[in-house]
Formats: sequence, C-alpha cells, structure tokens
Amino acid sequence: MAPSAAAGTTLPSAPEESPDVPRRTVDRPGPADLVFRAVARSGGLLVLAIMALVGVFLAYRALDAIEFAGWSFLSEQRWEPESGRFGIAAVLVGTLLIALVAIVIAVPLAIGAALYISEYAPRRMKQTLVSLVDLMAAVPSVVYGLWGLFLLQGNVLGLSRWISTYFGWIPLFRVDGVDPRDPLATDSVYTSSTFIAGIVVAMMVAPIICSIMREVFAQAPAGEREGAYALGATRWGMIRSVVLPFGKGGMIGGTMLGLGRALGETIGVYLVISMVFAIQPNIVQNGGSSVAALIALRYGDATPMGISALMAAGLALFLMTLVVNFIASSIVARSRSGAASEA
Repeated sequence: MAPSAAAGTTLPSAPEESPDVPRRTVDRPGPADLVFRAVARSGGLLVLAIMALVGVFLAYRALDAIEFAGWSFLSEQRWEPESGRFGIAAVLVGTLLIALVAIVIAVPLAIGAALYISEYAPRRMKQTLVSLVDLMAAVPSVVYGLWGLFLLQGNVLGLSRWISTYFGWIPLFRVDGVDPRDPLATDSVYTSSTFIAGIVVAMMVAPIICSIMREVFAQAPAGEREGAYALGATRWGMIRSVVLPFGKGGMIGGTMLGLGRALGETIGVYLVISMVFAIQPNIVQNGGSSVAALIALRYGDATPMGISALMAAGLALFLMTLVVNFIASSIVARSRSGAASEA
C-alpha cells in the first residue's frame, strides 16, 4: 500500500520530465571509410572527366565539317564529303530502326529467361544457366557478326518473305518492286536488311538485359512472396503481383541499357548490313545503315574533311547515347524497384 502524506507535511515535487529529443550522433568515419570515400569519389570524377574529354575531342575534330555543312548535316541523306554533300539523316534513321528491332526481339527473350532462371529453374540448374547467360554477354561482337553473316542470313530469308507477304500493308514491312506472293521472286531482296542486323544486335543485348532483370527479380521480398502464396496465389499470380511490380525499375533500366548498347553496335552490323546512303524505312528489304557501321566502313580511306565528317557523326551518336542513358536514369529513379509492391 502506498504511504499517504500526513496533514501539514509537504511532499517534494517530482522532477519535470524533459521532452524526448533525438540523440545527436557524430559522424566520425574511420581511416578505412575515408580511403574508400576518396577512391570512390576519384573514380566517379575520373569517369566524368573521361566522358567530357571524349565529347570535347569529338566536337573539336568535327568542327570543320559542322561549320561547312551547317544544319543540313542533320537532314542530308548522302555521304559525299569530297563533294561537300554529306549528312547523317539516313544513317541516323537506320541506327534507330536497328536498335528498335533489337529491343523488340531482345526484351521479351530477356524477361522470359530472367523469370525462368529466378523463379522456375531447378536449384541445381540455376547457377549453370546464370553462367551461360553471363558467357553470352561476354562473347565478342565480331563472333555474333560472323554468326549472322554465315548462318542467320541464309536461314531467316523465309521469315522475311513471310513478314512482307502478310504484313506488307504496313509500310515498315513492305518491300518495294517485289511481289512476295510470286514464287519465282528472288530472295536476294531480303538479305543484308535492317531486320537481320537487328536480330544479330538483339542476340548481343539480350544477355545484358537478362542479367540485370534476373538480379532485380531475385531481390523481390520473400515476405511478400509468401504472403501471396498464403492468399492462394499461383506461382504466376505471385510473379504478376509481387516480382514484376518489384522489378519494374530494373526492367526499364536494363532495357534502356540494352538500347544504348544497340545504338552503338559496330562490327556486328558492319558485317551483316549492306550500306545504303538513303533513308530506308522498309526493315525487311535489302540495305540499311547505321552511324557506327558508317564510321567503320569509311574511316580507312577518308580525306581530312571526311574524317571531320565522321567525327561529327560520332559526336551525334555520342550525344544520342548520353540522352538515352539520362532518360533511363530518370525513369529508374522515378520507378524505384519495389515501390509498387510496397504501396
């Protein structure tokens, strides 16, 4: 029983409680943290400095061609630096079309492979599949180019003919001057096309996209996975409700990274495609172009003005890749992986 105060006595007042104030912490990094911070900061600054130097070098070497051609450098289709008529309209459109075909083919393949490896593959097979995908990403592009030239090119002509036959009403798949329903029509009009070059580039970028998506899918929260199963979801239902929303940022980032690689691919496209210095919107028709293939094709015998024009083309490709990567970073930052599943 608590003692009661006697009459006429005064109890000492209880000390006033101070409001809760967060304890102030002092950041005192150790020597190892300081060294790591310095190395990381130096590495980041070095990368930015190298990129800036590359841009400055290309702009300096391209100055003569840009001053000579002016704004027509972006609208001219021909590439004749010796006669003063050159521009990147044709190669720029060709580069975008090859990258578009590559991304359309590579992204579904990458998503399917990443989901199978992370969600369906038996445990004993998972590491083997991961190693195979990583090995495909490390194969040199010249190997993919030779594969496309000697194996793919002859075996995909039937698919190109089928696409132009049934989807030729779409301007993108039309082949000018040839009736695809004519059995005597030659298949040579389908060789060295943007479509075949896009397939080759897709095989190059798909392993890169797959690796990024697989890493993101594997990080989906185990608690939310188990919660979905507890509510009666099937495995595919769990993937749709947990894994895919969680990995949305990684899927977008991997796709944009693959797009950046597809825009700058050189040797694989150079070996497969037949350069045409005119805007070629029909992707299954023979002939196409890309900025990187143009540089590889014309650099050896270029005049001083030609080299300056090639540097200007390289500068345009450099800036386009920077814009793509900047957009990718912005999209990934706004759609952080897991944000949808945590809501």
